[in-house]
Amino acid sequence: MHDLVTARLVLHPLSVQEAASLARGEPGEDSRWARGYPTGADIAGAQRHLDTCAVQGDPQPFGAYEIRRREDGVTIGGLGFHGPPDPDGAVTIGYGLVPAAQGHGYASEALRALLGFARSQGVIEVRGDADRGNVASQRVMEAAGMTLVEEDHRVKYYAVRWTEPSGRRRAQSDPQ
Repeated sequence: MHDLVTARLVLHPLSVQEAASLARGEPGEDSRWARGYPTGADIAGAQRHLDTCAVQGDPQPFGAYEIRRREDGVTIGGLGFHGPPDPDGAVTIGYGLVPAAQGHGYASEALRALLGFARSQGVIEVRGDADRGNVASQRVMEAAGMTLVEEDHRVKYYAVRWTEPSGRRRAQSDPQ
């Protein structure tokens, strides 16, 4: 699996070995971490990736990724899929950045790239959620082209769905 590259970021897919190091809170051989990385959510994502690998095999490209700045290679957060597409072609995503990297558009840039990649892999729908009080995360999903589809007293749920998995046709909430 190759890195996904954006204008300012590299989305690096975690190998099983890298995910195991991350789950232990130890940087891998070629990884440089920003202050505050990994967060509890990054460690949980790495462990989810390892659990999926143990039960179903490596889900890449539908696994965990580190978000690295292109300019210096420093890991500033993580994002990824919670597993491979379900039978309906849907996946769930999650993401997060260290506090110093927030507010610079990195999360929206990374999420747009992940959405485009998912679509190119035949995914029909991508889902995500944010706590009601996490307005910044809600704005990230909206900026990446996801729309609010449901909410309850605690969480807001977002999704983007394409009428076709890839190609030139644009769908409702198309992030491209």
